[in-house]
Amino acid sequence: MNASCQCGAVSFKTPTPKPLALYICHCHDCQLQTSSAFGTSAIFPRFPLPDAELLSCYKRATSLGQTLYCYFCKQCGTRLIHSTPEKNVVAVKGGCIEGLDWRTAIHIWTKSAMVPIPEGSEAYSEDSSHTDYGSVQEELDQPIGLRG
Repeated sequence: MNASCQCGAVSFKTPTPKPLALYICHCHDCQLQTSSAFGTSAIFPRFPLPDAELLSCYKRATSLGQTLYCYFCKQCGTRLIHSTPEKNVVAVKGGCIEGLDWRTAIHIWTKSAMVPIPEGSEAYSEDSSHTDYGSVQEELDQPIGLRG
């Protein structure tokens, strides 16, 4: 899938033709990060950062005590990728990906939702323990051999 920032300075292809999972997060941190009602994350296997010289990084602690690295375009400020060193997956921000199919999105932290959750959607009041990425799950859950 093709992805890019708002100004087009940073562009890249995702490592797989579709995400392993797609989340719409209604937590307070995502609301602040997006200045909106929710944040979106398409989960992909870890891959090398695109155009690293064009990116800046904001680091913050997560509620689980890990460090979240939030990469964004130096020119326009578009958030593009979030990652933690402990995981073999990264979250590509959904709004920067062309042709993403939102029908399979899982809504998390709905207890903080500012907009109605679509009827019939998979939804969780808080974080989802749902991280079933299929046959690659075991490999992606291992912190050894991170790519990128």
